[in-house]
Amino acid sequence: MALGIDNKDFWDTPKVEAEFKRVFDICNGCRRCYNLCPSFNDMFARLDSEPVDGDAEKLGATDFRSVTDLCYQCKLCFNHCPYTPPHRWEIDFPRLMLRAKATQVKREGIPLHDRMLGKVDLMGRIGTYSAPLSNWAIRNPVGRWLLEKLCGIHRNRLLPEYASETFRRWFDRRPRAQLSGGDRKAVLFYTCNVNFNDPAVGKACVRVLEKNRVHVQCPEQRCCGMPFLDGGDIEATRASARANIESLYSWVREGYDVVIPGPTCSYMLKREYPTLVDGEKVRAVAARTYDICEYLMGLHRDGKLDTGFVRGVGQVAYQIPCHLRAQNIGYKSRDLMELVPNTTVRLIEKCSAIDGTWGLKEKYYDLSRKVAEPLVREIRESRADFTASDCPLAGLQIQEGSGKRTLHPVQVVAIAYGLEEERGR
Repeated sequence: MALGIDNKDFWDTPKVEAEFKRVFDICNGCRRCYNLCPSFNDMFARLDSEPVDGDAEKLGATDFRSVTDLCYQCKLCFNHCPYTPPHRWEIDFPRLMLRAKATQVKREGIPLHDRMLGKVDLMGRIGTYSAPLSNWAIRNPVGRWLLEKLCGIHRNRLLPEYASETFRRWFDRRPRAQLSGGDRKAVLFYTCNVNFNDPAVGKACVRVLEKNRVHVQCPEQRCCGMPFLDGGDIEATRASARANIESLYSWVREGYDVVIPGPTCSYMLKREYPTLVDGEKVRAVAARTYDICEYLMGLHRDGKLDTGFVRGVGQVAYQIPCHLRAQNIGYKSRDLMELVPNTTVRLIEKCSAIDGTWGLKEKYYDLSRKVAEPLVREIRESRADFTASDCPLAGLQIQEGSGKRTLHPVQVVAIAYGLEEERGR
């Protein structure tokens, strides 16, 4: 799995199948990831079937495709696995799944549903431009039927509404803050969801950063590319990566950090971009990229975080997203909220099973809800004053299952600072 995407062997189907058999054989002897996700359970069931009887060499293309299709790239198995690089066996299960999806797309082309789901920027621009009509359509049974047929999104899946004003437009129109005494500079990679669906998160980021005397800029940017990567479209993902790197690098070179309020996007810039694009620019951007709460806790570590909170927020039920756990940065969002007086945080380490576009799809909707039920049940039972998650898709799963709207942890902090009103109880 040290092979890069520019190596011709990466795309060789027989070599991909040989890697499947090698990895499955090792996983069969370990089984540490049993019940971790549907992909592993499907793999073990196939290995345990009577014709196979534990011999991975007897598995074929149908088996490999089934396991691949059930992987929603939560990345948790990578941290769970004892055989990841630099171990001599070099097991990287999530990357094998991406490799298999990419080679499948190269052979067969990109399905219409995946092509549509990848066009987040385009759909976002259309949605916000016609927000009242778009929001009516995603609540209308006929509109949802059409969306299911065109994009493969289950008609019952709760979807975020579109904002009438994008975050970017708000940022460009606002008066520039005059900060004194601050030497930190950050560019906000605000994410598609913040820009088109939930500008309140971006506003909270800006206000909290400026409260801490951080000079904030918002350069040109496009979707991080994860929806393309989910669909196996490597070239479209690389195009997004190159565009974002070119835009962000000039700021990084001037001493700015890159701060991101979305765990999937921060994972992409930190971990995936360096595997997709080579060069000093991508390495420089990745090295200076931080999750928003990771960045704020860095200020706290350096004695520069403003802890003049004006109120406590009570009990917070906090779901830590898989793509934050995969970054191995600790529990920065929880730790940040726990700095607020009269506040207790209940940490919930359970997957929402909606990562990327997988949980949106009609084909996997019921399974997604089933896998997420332990998370939803714990949220329901928590009786917390606020429910929080860094991931907007996890927030949709939580709201659909429990009726409770989630806040981003930075919004909880903004409330504690007195910078915004209470929402999302």
